[in-house]
Amino acid sequence: MTDERNRERLTQLASDTIAHGVLRGSEPAVDPGEWPPELREIRASFVTLQLYGELRGCIGSLDASHPLVKDVSIHAFGAAFRDPRFSAVSREEVDRLEIHISVLSKPTPICFGSETELLELIRPGVDGLVLREGARRATFLPEVWQKLSDPGQFLAHLKLKAGLAGDHWSKSLTIERYTTESW
Repeated sequence: MTDERNRERLTQLASDTIAHGVLRGSEPAVDPGEWPPELREIRASFVTLQLYGELRGCIGSLDASHPLVKDVSIHAFGAAFRDPRFSAVSREEVDRLEIHISVLSKPTPICFGSETELLELIRPGVDGLVLREGARRATFLPEVWQKLSDPGQFLAHLKLKAGLAGDHWSKSLTIERYTTESW
């Protein structure tokens, strides 16, 4: 668990990364060795930006491959400047952005034999899900439960996000769950 001081540090890092990107057009260098040991652990994260309560960018990774401080910096820059759904964050927007960070647990497979069984195993409000079907993959962070509180709707929208029909079902469909520590 990330204590309050480290949460503040990571949020400030994300903010500084975005400001650096607006001013210089590039990601800042982040030296994990300059950070507390718990922030140097290899962890996966997502950074979500909101402007006036509306989504302004969200980028992250399900696979832990960087020290957490580096991962947060990479994804803060990505959310601000590389999310294909949005134009790059402008200088005027920087101070008005709300920054939300989610640090992920390692995804674990859910074993199920039918969609009905899967829906009974999903923990609304707790689980983030990763859906895989062939080359298609999509995820919803646990925060998405705030907008899609019904497990059937949550799963149908996740399928749509992966480019599948909302009622798609096959025996090759796999689902993994993870939790997040979010602020």
